[in-house]
Amino acid sequence: MSSCYPAAELRKFASALFQRVGLSKDRADVMANVFLQADLLGFTTHGLQRVVSNLAWLQSGESRLSGDPQVLSDRGNCFNWDAQFLPGPWVLTKAIEQALSRVPEQGVVTATIRRSQHIACLAAYLPQIIEAGYVAILTCSTPGENTVSPQGGIDPLFSANPLAFAAPAGEYPLLFDISMSVTAGAYVSRAKRENTKMPTPCLKDKHGNLSDDPLAFDDGGSILPVGGADHGYKGAALSAMLEVLSMALGGYGRGDESATQDKEANSVFLQVIDPQAFGTQADFLRQTIALSHLWEQNRSDSGKPVRVPGQRAWATRTRQLRDGVELYPSIMRDLQPWAEKLQVPLPSALVTS
Repeated sequence: MSSCYPAAELRKFASALFQRVGLSKDRADVMANVFLQADLLGFTTHGLQRVVSNLAWLQSGESRLSGDPQVLSDRGNCFNWDAQFLPGPWVLTKAIEQALSRVPEQGVVTATIRRSQHIACLAAYLPQIIEAGYVAILTCSTPGENTVSPQGGIDPLFSANPLAFAAPAGEYPLLFDISMSVTAGAYVSRAKRENTKMPTPCLKDKHGNLSDDPLAFDDGGSILPVGGADHGYKGAALSAMLEVLSMALGGYGRGDESATQDKEANSVFLQVIDPQAFGTQADFLRQTIALSHLWEQNRSDSGKPVRVPGQRAWATRTRQLRDGVELYPSIMRDLQPWAEKLQVPLPSALVTS
């Protein structure tokens, strides 16, 4: 059973929770908006579901309530920050604001961030960049996390290493947010919680045997890289590339012993590109719209429309902004104890189905 809530009420509710644990209203509003954007786009494992862990980190002091990131370098078109465990959604939003303010002059702005608390859903940060007419590349890795094994290996080495991309393309953007593992750790956790198997054998147990049992992952196992058992060398190579962009360029990662102790600290790579630095916006859109249309018109092998990345997520966002946000059933159940503890009224559901 799922419930539908007005987007504005969910944002207000999440912000109130963050304010009750000590965040200022402006920072709480930013945090709430990022988590809401994820659910609006349909990324239910990294949206409001992550509010609970962030409240716990703020209350325990694992996330800093105040302060600003330390600027390690800044050349105008590129900068590197040490977040020093500021809340990930807030610090990354501030970095994007910096990039958006600079990109009209610089053309391309690139940023890295080290020691950011978990930044959650990458796609949640993209709508504001798309609506400004820019292209975005965003990735993160976790130096203290080892969950994904390389092709032919047994021991987990990489973190999930998600990659998000977005480009304006007419009615909806080309947009995706994918991890370099066959599945994300959040889906493994959800399957374990719900006592179900994974849809495919996307895991290895501690002996290197393929498995669909989430318990195998907890018992020293790993997640397969993109490409699976046969072509996982592709996902492993991409994982390495993304760790170079997010960790090595930022100068902090698996080569630093202290970094491996920070299980939720993200290393971030962000790039914002102005198409008009290379030509006219009209020329750019002619190409991206043509690509989208050709993709849509591709013959289907299943009778269903061929899926263009971004089409469904943007339609889901538009519909949920209009009709209300359909939350995954466990989300409000997990938030209710915090709402009671912090004395914040639960939002009222619009429709129950």
